[in-house]
Amino acid sequence: MKRTLFLLMLMLCVLPAQAFNLGKELQKQLGGDAQKQQGGLSLGGTSEQEEVAIGRQIAGNILGASPLVQDDKLQQYVNRIGRWVASQSERPDLDWHFGVIASNDINAFAAPGGYVFVTQGLYRQLASEAELAGVLGHEIGHVIRKHQLKILQQSKLIDLGGKLLSKQVGDNASVQKLIGSGAEISARALDKNAEFEADRIAVVLAGRAGYDPYGLVSVLQDIAQVSKDEGSVALLFKTHPHPNERLEQLGLAIGERFDRIQGKTVAQRFYRIKGKPN
Repeated sequence: MKRTLFLLMLMLCVLPAQAFNLGKELQKQLGGDAQKQQGGLSLGGTSEQEEVAIGRQIAGNILGASPLVQDDKLQQYVNRIGRWVASQSERPDLDWHFGVIASNDINAFAAPGGYVFVTQGLYRQLASEAELAGVLGHEIGHVIRKHQLKILQQSKLIDLGGKLLSKQVGDNASVQKLIGSGAEISARALDKNAEFEADRIAVVLAGRAGYDPYGLVSVLQDIAQVSKDEGSVALLFKTHPHPNERLEQLGLAIGERFDRIQGKTVAQRFYRIKGKPN
């Protein structure tokens, strides 16, 4: 495991010393005892096995509506970056899966259990690996804080005791009935505080991974320039606070704490999708 992480650090040109320094920042920015918020703890009786089963079904629903972009190098690249960023979180051992889906909308989705998707439309807006790390870090934040699971529980789609789901976790058809449409769940707006928390997590994880921690900030600034009437951002603006509000809250939360971190943007290595949008 240590050898793997070492090779990844070399491959991604990270600055190893920064991970230790930013460890304290993680607790400062996210608040509370990290051990109490550990992703491995169950939420309302939902085990990790159940969480993964739910996420797998939702991911299948999403891919049924919008398949992956047919570019193996792109998918491998996004998985490599995503897993490196996720390894900086409290849930490094989760079986993480990342993908770029064939949609020209500007958006990204996360499902419980480590499933993260970025639309082709959003990916084409990115200009560097640091920006990709920021976007993926935001979705990773939703997974490690189990934000989507909370929505399912609040909607009473999961038995709070976990007993009903435990009996059906191996039955895809039963899990499907419990969660309904994965697209519906992804489109359901999370609490604003959940989005703000995921933004803070993204900054911390990107910085810990050796990237410019402000990659997500650059992405939000670019999206803020897109008219809310444009179809490509309709769902994003419907389900998320406006980028300007997110930027304001992020600025209030982190201030200048990360200004001293000299992370890398790695723009020259960023994998660009060939051809024009469909």
